[in-house]
Parts: sequence; structure tokens; C-alpha cells
Amino acid sequence: MNNNAVILLSGGLDSATTLAIAVNEGHDCYALSFDYGQRHHAELAAATRVAAKYPLREHRVINLDLTQFGGSALTDSHIAVPTEFAEGIPVTYVPARNTIFLSCALAYAEVVDAQHIYIGVNAVDYSGYPDCRPEYIRAFQQMARLATKAGVEGHPVKIHTPLIQLSKSEIIKTGYDLAVDYALTVSCYQADNEGRACGQCDSCRFRAEGFASAGIDDPTIYQ
Repeated sequence: MNNNAVILLSGGLDSATTLAIAVNEGHDCYALSFDYGQRHHAELAAATRVAAKYPLREHRVINLDLTQFGGSALTDSHIAVPTEFAEGIPVTYVPARNTIFLSCALAYAEVVDAQHIYIGVNAVDYSGYPDCRPEYIRAFQQMARLATKAGVEGHPVKIHTPLIQLSKSEIIKTGYDLAVDYALTVSCYQADNEGRACGQCDSCRFRAEGFASAGIDDPTIYQ
């Protein structure tokens, strides 16, 4: 039996750590990134840099123009990225994004004969997105068993979420121990073309607090 795994790689801190974990666990990795109409391409450039650091079988970038739907500050330029905390699910939530991405990963996994999918969702230090919760992952796992040839034939793909119960500082410490180069990553929702972070959005705040709590120097370059 092969040990192939599909890794969702955005170019951010969490996905880079997830890739390092999968590689460390001995998987032959196929990285999958998405150009979905997000506000900037700095994160995709980061994904390419991160992917180049590992012995991957393949790194693919899939074009999915979610700006056709909009409905999120990340896919609609008319909706501002918030810089202050607000109650409820924030406008940076992209409708059904993880469901779309995991569905593509599921199809890719069947094609490359991978029985593992890794996604860096987190339910501790995060913005409250509904598709980052353990119950969502369990539901998708059950759907994958029912909806795929591999699942019906008794070889269902397993969804791995190694970061889901970790704080941001714990994620950073894990990556640090695995020699992840966080200087390559971009987490900001509205980074500029050079990948410099705004320092004000939720993602920047969680990242900065994580490095501070971990006692590790933050390599983030800010605007």
C-alpha cells in the first residue's frame, strides 16, 4: 500500500506547518493550492516557496473564481477587511470554502491514489469559521466514505487535521521543531504585492500573538 497524501497548501502559517507534519510522518505528498480570486496573490507565491522546500510528488494550483459569488471580504473588493473584533462569523468567511477545497482534494486523492488528505484547520485561535470545526470535519469524512469509489470499495480517504485543537503558539512551536521557515509564509488577508502584512486583520493578530506566546521571533514583514 502506498503512503500518498494530498496536502491543502495556502501558503500561510498553518498550512506550511501541516505540510511539514505530513512529510515528517513519511507521506509522499501532493500539494494543492487554489487561486480562488482572493484579494492578493502573495499567499500563492508563498505556497510555491514553501512547496519548493520539500520533496513533493507534485504541487498544483487550481483556478476557481469565487469572485463570481463574492459574499466575503476576501473575494469581493467592495467589502472591507475588518481591523477590529466583531461578534459572530466575520466577513472574511468565504462561503463554503473548505467544502469546495476538500472536495477538490478528494477528487485529486482518488486520481493519485492517495488515502490521506491533510488540512490545516484550527478551532482554537481562529476567526470562528463554521468549516474549521471538528464536527464539520467528521461530517465531511462520512460524506467522503459514501461519495467516492475508494470509499465504496472499502478504502476511504482519511481527513487529517493535526492542528485542529492546537493554539497558534502550539502550532508555531510544532513547526519550529520541524524546521518550518515561517519567513516564507504569508498569512495576512490584505498583504501587498510584496507579501508584506497589514498587521491589523484577524489573521495578522493571531499570528503575531502566536509568535509572542511561543517566545519565537516573528519573521513577518509588515507594511
